[in-house]
Amino acid sequence: MNRIDIKKDKDLAIKKAVETLKNGGLIVYPTETCYGLGGDATNPKALEKIMEYKTLRGSKPISIAVADRKMAEEYVEINEMADNIYKNYLPGPITVISMSKGNLVPPVVSIQGAVGVRYPDYEFTLELIKQFGKPITATSANVSYKSPPYNIDQLMKDLPKKSFKLIDLFLDAGQLPKNQPSTVLDTTMNQLSILRQGKLQFENALIKNKKVEERNTKTTQETIDLAKEFAKKYLSEDIPVVVALSGELGAGKTQFAKGVAEQLGVKEIVNSPTYTIINEYTYNKGQILAHMDTWKLEDHELETSGLIQHLESGNIVLIEWADKFYQEISALCDNMNIPIYKVNIKYVSLNERSIEIYE
Repeated sequence: MNRIDIKKDKDLAIKKAVETLKNGGLIVYPTETCYGLGGDATNPKALEKIMEYKTLRGSKPISIAVADRKMAEEYVEINEMADNIYKNYLPGPITVISMSKGNLVPPVVSIQGAVGVRYPDYEFTLELIKQFGKPITATSANVSYKSPPYNIDQLMKDLPKKSFKLIDLFLDAGQLPKNQPSTVLDTTMNQLSILRQGKLQFENALIKNKKVEERNTKTTQETIDLAKEFAKKYLSEDIPVVVALSGELGAGKTQFAKGVAEQLGVKEIVNSPTYTIINEYTYNKGQILAHMDTWKLEDHELETSGLIQHLESGNIVLIEWADKFYQEISALCDNMNIPIYKVNIKYVSLNERSIEIYE
């Protein structure tokens, strides 16, 4: 492992970084948002190392960083909507999702054939990518359950040994400003879909609401038990209510849903409704628990998803990835005078979760 202060020797830093990338190695580099984890985005072996480093990434794709629009056009289709973003908002803290041209492979390419592209507003990194001549990966340098890194020393302390050993070069730009992660804009349908804005709206709403529970759980069963306690105390069988669940992939949203279902008396096995949008479970005397997942919903599909019908029928509705449509869900609950509980689940470590519940 090597570490170079880019403020002291920018040219040497770029030279060594390019050599590392060409040899299939991994680098940690600065951006306008946080420190990123870089590998050759066209090298399958480098991508394997990236996934090993991130530990809990699951099937979530890895974005790429390019030096300019011309480089982006070599790898993705830039439609009218994406064209507008590139012309007016880039470079900057935005990830633009476009369809792949077929010369990249997973995990850079999603199951749907899309690629997230970063054109960072950071002079050193742009020069580095330009000299390398190909895109590099643009995922944050934290492992999946840690906060975004803004300082190399802190990052080194936080990294598990297994992940630390995978880094060949740290490019140190000192303490970075604690800016928000990039906004993710999906342009694949030539319509603008903001995927991360809802997350900010969800977290801003928490500040204004009353926290009724906060607990760290260290096992799946503890998460289920907390959900059972919550359901027993706050959910009434004959009053419609929304339980809005937010958390990264694998954080425990479905486990929390299982606990609520158990407390209500659902006998069936509760699974994630990703492919069906809403799963319905009968409990008590024919009442319905609706378990919803908004992950694959487009903006115009929420109204026809069945959510309104379930609320009009007086059902309890659990919504995973509720932060994606938080503004719409919150407005709907206000208009129908339906209570909404917000459950925010965060990684603390590989096994431990921080769970906050607001009303």
